[in-house]
Amino acid sequence: MKISTSKLFLGSLFIAATFAGCKDKTAPDYSTWGMAGGNSYMNKYSTLTQIDTDNVKDLQVAWTYHAGDVDTVAKSQIQCNSIIVNGVLYGTSPALTLFAIDAATGQQKWQYHPVVKIIEGSRAGHFNLNNNRGVTYWTDGNGDERIFYSTGQYLQAIDAKTGKLVDEFGTHGKVDLHLGLGNDASDLFVTETTPGTVYKDMFITGTRVAESMDAAPGYVRAYDVHTGAIRWVFHTIPLPGEPGYETWGSKDAYKLTGGVNNWMGMTIDQKRGIAYIPLGSASMDFYGGKRPGNDLYSDCLVAVDANTGKVLWHFQYVHHDVWDRDPSSAPVLVTLKHDGKMVDAVAQTTKQGFVFVFDRVTGKSLFPINEVPVDTVTELAGEKLSPTQPEPELPKPYVRQSLTVKDINPYLPDSSKSYMTSDLASYHTGHLFTPQSKEGTIIFPGFDGGAEWGGPSVDPDKGIMYVNASEMAWILKMYDIKQNATSKENYLQAGVRLFQQNCMMCHGKDLKGGGNYPSLININKKLNESSFITFINAGRRMMPAFQHLPQEEKEAIASFVLKLPDAQKKPFVEKVSAKQEFRNLPYTISGYNKFLTKSGLPGIAPPWGSLSAIDLNTGQYLWRDTLGNDPRFPNVKNTGTENYGGSAITKSGLLFIAATRDGMFRAFNRNTGKLLWQYKLPYAGFATPSVYEVNGKEYVVIACGGGKLDTKSGDVYLAFALKDK
Repeated sequence: MKISTSKLFLGSLFIAATFAGCKDKTAPDYSTWGMAGGNSYMNKYSTLTQIDTDNVKDLQVAWTYHAGDVDTVAKSQIQCNSIIVNGVLYGTSPALTLFAIDAATGQQKWQYHPVVKIIEGSRAGHFNLNNNRGVTYWTDGNGDERIFYSTGQYLQAIDAKTGKLVDEFGTHGKVDLHLGLGNDASDLFVTETTPGTVYKDMFITGTRVAESMDAAPGYVRAYDVHTGAIRWVFHTIPLPGEPGYETWGSKDAYKLTGGVNNWMGMTIDQKRGIAYIPLGSASMDFYGGKRPGNDLYSDCLVAVDANTGKVLWHFQYVHHDVWDRDPSSAPVLVTLKHDGKMVDAVAQTTKQGFVFVFDRVTGKSLFPINEVPVDTVTELAGEKLSPTQPEPELPKPYVRQSLTVKDINPYLPDSSKSYMTSDLASYHTGHLFTPQSKEGTIIFPGFDGGAEWGGPSVDPDKGIMYVNASEMAWILKMYDIKQNATSKENYLQAGVRLFQQNCMMCHGKDLKGGGNYPSLININKKLNESSFITFINAGRRMMPAFQHLPQEEKEAIASFVLKLPDAQKKPFVEKVSAKQEFRNLPYTISGYNKFLTKSGLPGIAPPWGSLSAIDLNTGQYLWRDTLGNDPRFPNVKNTGTENYGGSAITKSGLLFIAATRDGMFRAFNRNTGKLLWQYKLPYAGFATPSVYEVNGKEYVVIACGGGKLDTKSGDVYLAFALKDK
């Protein structure tokens, strides 16, 4: 399945040679890894060369650190890309304990334990926690060193030397992330999963919010690093009088629609003072009847003045998104040779498999982008889809984008192949923007398809991008729901209706879950009514908090999910506010379900994961290969697997990546794509590795937390190095 394009690679080397001496003097120090993503360009590139293509085969474990906090109730994860500053490595545990360890030995210096909520009646589970993909370091250069990160709704400032809260920041070291979102968002779910970015004396960050109509707005805010005071707010859903307000098709959408949030991080050009901020879809993700326009700035890359929050330019990747096609990671800054000139560019990968490349200053695309006519016929009342969607001519997509019968998995038993062929025929499919439907629409690549939150790595000298991607089909099936209570409704009837409105899109109509969302079958063996309500009030990882629901509604849902016969018989009385009336929708999705056989095997043919090298100067591929091997198909080579987490590259010609379901940590020759080394991790490494040096010795570290793709959970950070001579 490998594509060999050596002539293209030689051409790339020629291009690199023409501007190797034209480096930006303000570019970051690539010999360090002081921020998530490696540096301020987010290219995950290191100039360290001690480990190279010849000796990488001799790598061995240098140290192991157990972060603790493995969740015993449900599968925990570690998604953290470690940062290393002055010989100290900072990271987080599965329960988001922040730690500092000696980067040369793995010996712990300190830990900071955030407040966690233990659910009464459960098995010591950690709750009110979000996933975490890294932390942010700041110093004034005069001894004040801080680590910024979030747990739950609080942004926290921790003394980097002691692990103690910095009292003068916010309220005793914490700032509530609800501040600056408006009063109506005070009880809605909000947290931060991807580390914010420092510019001058400001900490600039987005947030993760809910996916449903009760989502908070995804405003981006800049905080004073000293005090925590808000310096500016960028309204990602424009207010009346602001550019973009008219694109929502509803004068009140800004009040009652949420989302459009920067959950995936941002990249700041420190020289120009421009923040490049990708923004996600508007709520609700899969139905746009309450927002019938193109909905700026949803699904956009927005260039913002980092000093003021003022929008400079924007590009929308998806108009009126109803497929959850958020841009999936922070963009990368790179300088390219284009039309004979050097251009400072910003490059963005997407879930649908596109790479968009823009001039950093003007926002002009370096390659043609066509507005392609798409199907707009929908059976959903009130829905109004965009007649066109943007598609770049180059680079070509790095994943398949349509699914037909020829793509059915050939390695299945004949009976399963026949079943999947028949099943596929019952769904709407054919292209990226097939409208959502009640019968079911194939989403391919899936909701977690294409390039995910790990993001690509990019060689700043040669302009070559390395992107790992997943290919898995999912099913988007819309489901009619009752919007309000019926007369003489009891708690069971109300619980079913409210579950459909609030919970079914993740846990499914039958409570069996799917994708990243767990089954609720037999949850009554772990939680009682009190602990269940505490759980949904707090939220957990992928699940947002539901504090905004009235107590009666939570009790009704509990009566249904926990099968409480006495509670189910109680009469239910509902009071619906104007806000709730607007947010009530006629449809929801029936769950996040992959296109799988009855036994859980992929219904589509491999590859299910890939790794590609793309020359961004020309838009051409240098090589492409599968990434990972699915252990469920031991007799099939090069299947690839779904993958989470990115790669790190080095000047010495290496690409390090874990990310795969098979739990391997791999090193490739990034010039050719040849596999040079691999190591079986104790737990799958769904995180991005970091490359750093301490006392003249080079290390590569990866967080091994497992937990995704049905893998075992762990708490290990593993560092590799060459044996001392």
